[in-house]
Amino acid sequence: MNHWLVIPVVLPAFVGPLIVLAMRQDLLLQRVFSTAATAGQLLLALWLMLQAMGGDVQVYRLGNWAAPFGIVLMLDRLAALMLVLTGVVGLLVQLYAIGSGWDRRGKHFHALWQFQLMGVNGAFLTGDAFNLFVFFEILLIASYGLMIQAGGELRLRAGVQYVVYNLAGSSLFLAALGTIYSATGTLNMADMAMRVAQMPATDTAVLRVGAVLLMLVFAIKAALVPLHFWLPATYARAPGPVAALFAIMTKVGVYGIIRFFTLVFPADSVIERFAADILLPAALVTLIVGQLGVLGSRHMGRMAAFAALGSVGTLMIAVAQFRLPGLTAGIWYLVHSTLASAALFLAVDLIGTRRRDASLWLRPAPPILQAGIVAALYFAAAIGMAGLPPLSGFLGKLAVLQAVRNGEGTAVIWGIVLVTSIFAIVGLARAGSLVFWKAHAAEDFLPDRQEPDEPPHDRTFPSAGLALTATGALIAGMVALTVLAGPMMRYADATARQLMNPAPYIEAVLVGQEGVK
Repeated sequence: MNHWLVIPVVLPAFVGPLIVLAMRQDLLLQRVFSTAATAGQLLLALWLMLQAMGGDVQVYRLGNWAAPFGIVLMLDRLAALMLVLTGVVGLLVQLYAIGSGWDRRGKHFHALWQFQLMGVNGAFLTGDAFNLFVFFEILLIASYGLMIQAGGELRLRAGVQYVVYNLAGSSLFLAALGTIYSATGTLNMADMAMRVAQMPATDTAVLRVGAVLLMLVFAIKAALVPLHFWLPATYARAPGPVAALFAIMTKVGVYGIIRFFTLVFPADSVIERFAADILLPAALVTLIVGQLGVLGSRHMGRMAAFAALGSVGTLMIAVAQFRLPGLTAGIWYLVHSTLASAALFLAVDLIGTRRRDASLWLRPAPPILQAGIVAALYFAAAIGMAGLPPLSGFLGKLAVLQAVRNGEGTAVIWGIVLVTSIFAIVGLARAGSLVFWKAHAAEDFLPDRQEPDEPPHDRTFPSAGLALTATGALIAGMVALTVLAGPMMRYADATARQLMNPAPYIEAVLVGQEGVK
């Protein structure tokens, strides 16, 4: 067994408590250990990705117990890609939090950051449905703490709403797992896939109920309409770097849909067709709601949150095809939309931290510090988010449109994608013009704090260069995705082909278990 496979979970699980127990009074040590741990996770993820590129599915049996009773971690192309994406976003956003001073506003910021990464990494690696639930809970508990970082009445109110909504989602998750277990007798995903494939079509009623419940859970995590209500308020009120990290959290829901509906529920089955029939309309409505929200928002935080919602809609249009071109386009767009969302949240935070009233309401205000470079970062992030050339969003949208070209309702889907893109362009451009071009028109501006009980905003910018560099690096990631479009598209295509052929995954878990307990 490849023992390195468990390190992305064990490393943050060790560093998080270490920070709480031994470094809680020393911010410098917290920064050093936490950043080193996140960088180590990224390097390890890159190494695991190189191994996964060979096409083999690796399995790690915890305690050397035999599957399906023992817990297994799995590494394939998709899991490796998600680990790398988590490492890149986690490290760059963490550097931004240090540079902007957000990590000074809460004693346990870095510990919660590591627990969050532990939950996300574990969700991508686990091959067991119940442990997917466990890692979901770990990342959600950490996100609760990060969400209310720095206090504030409005932030606390949004945090409570976020907690209540996700607790309902967790309860639904348990109900879904119980239903599926009653139908299949297992929670190991590979074993579940084998048993579902052998099940007579007439005996799948309970299984279909469980599959629908499970899809609802992942739809809540991915914020698909009409289960999206938690996202705009939560992301808009969360601290900027926390909202940027949350960009990867919605992708955990998307990952769950891709994993379950390509591995457990076989292609062309009644369950998969039923899922596709529900997901595609939900994705289209999500895209419309998201981009209309961008157009109508009067607050830059909500605008960025709605833009993230719209990107999830575009992504799910591709995934809902459950065919090779759709999955390929979806995997490409998943990487792009995560980088673009994180960059936009950080660019918006750069604006908020430099405004005299530290608010993000869209109204003319005095010019901000470093307006030129902040404007450049904002417009680059906005171009990526809207899907305009030359950044990778343009190629991603082309791939999504190409993926649905030969399916039903092509004209409707193309029309919605293209029209809503105009909504996003207008909304993002209007915000930019108000913040940067009309800044001189606010000579009589009166500061009006957004968070009435938030501690006084620190305007010393402890390391503005680091914050600007981290934001620029996320945008550079979109540039790299464009420049390396050929290799990246080939990797996405190979990943989709691996997902469409679940036999090697099942064989890796259930066959060749010699020497296990």
